[in-house]
Amino acid sequence: MDGPNLGYSYHLPSGGWNFKVRNALSQCSDIFSEFNKYIAPAYHHDRCERSVNMRLYSMHKREFVMVIVAFFACFGLAVFIGLAGPPITSTSEQKAHLNASDMATGPFIMNTPALSTYSQQLWVIAKLSTSNNDDERYDKSFQVSVSIDGITVERKVEHVLTPEGGHNRTRHLKCERQACEEIVVAHLGFLEYGHYIITVRFFGLESFHQRYTIRDLTFYFKHYNPAFTQIEIWFRLIFLLFTFVVTCWFGNSLRKYPVQDWSIEQKWISVLLPLLILYNNPLFPTTFLMNSWLPGMIDAVLQTTFLCAILMFWLCVYHGLRQNERRIATFYLPKLLVVGSLWGAALTLATWLRCSELEDPTYNYVLDTSNYYGFKVFFFSVGGIYIAYLLLLVLRAYSELRSMPYFDLRLRFLTLFASIVVGVSALVTARQFGAGVLEDSFASRLSTHYRTSAQFMALYGLLNFYLYTMAYVYAPGVQQVYGQHSSITKDNPSFSMINDSDEEVIYGSDEDSRRPLTRAPRNTDDSD
Repeated sequence: MDGPNLGYSYHLPSGGWNFKVRNALSQCSDIFSEFNKYIAPAYHHDRCERSVNMRLYSMHKREFVMVIVAFFACFGLAVFIGLAGPPITSTSEQKAHLNASDMATGPFIMNTPALSTYSQQLWVIAKLSTSNNDDERYDKSFQVSVSIDGITVERKVEHVLTPEGGHNRTRHLKCERQACEEIVVAHLGFLEYGHYIITVRFFGLESFHQRYTIRDLTFYFKHYNPAFTQIEIWFRLIFLLFTFVVTCWFGNSLRKYPVQDWSIEQKWISVLLPLLILYNNPLFPTTFLMNSWLPGMIDAVLQTTFLCAILMFWLCVYHGLRQNERRIATFYLPKLLVVGSLWGAALTLATWLRCSELEDPTYNYVLDTSNYYGFKVFFFSVGGIYIAYLLLLVLRAYSELRSMPYFDLRLRFLTLFASIVVGVSALVTARQFGAGVLEDSFASRLSTHYRTSAQFMALYGLLNFYLYTMAYVYAPGVQQVYGQHSSITKDNPSFSMINDSDEEVIYGSDEDSRRPLTRAPRNTDDSD
């Protein structure tokens, strides 16, 4: 025992990195616990709004699995039918037989193959090959002049497009070694005649021909496959009939309840189902009964409207689950501005493209419009704003409602099927089944090759089966307790699951309406 410490020594904590990190994490945990009462459901999340019960509340896990399996089974069957179906387009070719000196100028006079109303549209495509053996890549701009004459049933020739009308368009010839990219010469939006005589002239390729020597020139006539058109008519009719039956069934199941008692999902499904009927387009067969551009224009408008309604549905439901007061100025107007901009942009593209091509079949919106890239930037900018807005609403909905009884179930189900729709649509596009459902002239994108009808069946089947599944799940439950008045439950279904009297289960009491969803635990130690 030497020294005043009796052989013992004491050291203060040295404060190493491990201790500092642990202390910082502890402080963050304490700060988070302070805000946890705002994230977790509390009294200010009380939902006193009453709404009709849904089948979603009474579904067991096995029924959830069966719904998902049925959805994918129907979707897989539609895709399989599309894979076994005919190609979307048919292509015939015709080689230019001219002297070597005329290969750079023309004229190239061609007769199209026999066409019918089932052919829908016609694309005239040119492809050149050269004798160049260098490894360089080159881009040559030149002018294309096109004249089109139609042959009637009486074998009379009528002018569709005359060269005197100034229909000369600038095109770019991009080549690498002997191969050159294909060039869209003309596009007819609807076919009024069974045969066409097309005359094509080139201007500005003389110097190119002298240097690289145009060896071969082939024209391709691409149009919709009549066999695919018949499949499209039949399956649109089948989807239309199924949608009509589902709409009537869903409306009849909600008929006994006042509209103000419907949940926000039920209100939106009752709007989306009639729009789905219009999306399947009952007027589609008129496209083949009348020689006019109007049916195709109507079809583009209906498809654009339905797709934008789906986007609006996602925004409103994710926000509406957290908010009962849905005023037009504060709730709907911001969403209408975002989705309305997308709708206007897509509709402008569809109508503007059709009108321009009807006036001039040689029109190409990518090459002949100086505002195309500005329009493209606007469309993708608004799309980015929509995605950011939707993600914000999804995060806020999960942060506020994830622990509330049955609200987490509604969120998970909505997010699951929305993710399926977005994921499958992205996969279809990535697999090059189509350049987009909003752009009618997708076949003019020559980098995309369509081998089967799976693109049509995948997109149409996906959206139809998605709405059918939503209608089944959001329909009123089969085990409703009916009283003298409308059988309604609170928007928070946990109140309807209490083993009380039927009257309290159906309508709830005023005391329950004011009671917070999370109650403070009783202090059992305080017996005084």
